[in-house]
Amino acid sequence: MNPFDVTAFLGTAGLIGLVVLLFVETGVLVGFVFPGDSVLFTAGLFAAQPDPFAPLWLLLLVLPIAAAAGDQCGYAIGRRFGPRVMRGRLMGFIGDEPVERTNAYFHRYGPVTVVFARFIGIVRTLVPLLAGLARMDRLRFTAFSVLGSVLWCGSLVTAGHFLGGIAILRDNLEVLFVGSALTIIVPMALTLAHRRRSRRRGLGSEPSCDRSSSPPP
Repeated sequence: MNPFDVTAFLGTAGLIGLVVLLFVETGVLVGFVFPGDSVLFTAGLFAAQPDPFAPLWLLLLVLPIAAAAGDQCGYAIGRRFGPRVMRGRLMGFIGDEPVERTNAYFHRYGPVTVVFARFIGIVRTLVPLLAGLARMDRLRFTAFSVLGSVLWCGSLVTAGHFLGGIAILRDNLEVLFVGSALTIIVPMALTLAHRRRSRRRGLGSEPSCDRSSSPPP
């Protein structure tokens, strides 16, 4: 099952696979690579078909629960292992920019960040981890997490269900998938490119070790 081939993934994994994907996307740091937005939209579109893999009401009930449960797992990991995770190889791959951007959201908007971060790729994976690391009040985090999960899942699934009947959207789902993937790929590419330039700049600024310039003994 390939979660990046959204249509094939939903056709094979069904509702169980979708629940697992949403949980992992925010519950485990590696989940930042999953295309949650396009999967939810496509799930709503499939629910509008004559023989759906799951009815709309069930998606609207189960998917926010899976997303909120993933938040709880990410929060627990951040609270228990936060410093170790922040020093880990995977966080090094993600880079500093997404972490700094997420922290800036927290500083500016406070706990409301937990709600709107749901709609921002990578950030929705980092928010539970950083909230746990900062020891944000768990009850407050849970309240905003549930609200964000309901809004995120509900809006995208419902949009897919009702807009999927429009032929131009239904016949060009690839554009949606590519756009969703780019929200993850572009920031990652920019982070890696910036890191590479910084490394080269650091090597270029190292002092020369030419012996001819050293004073005679």
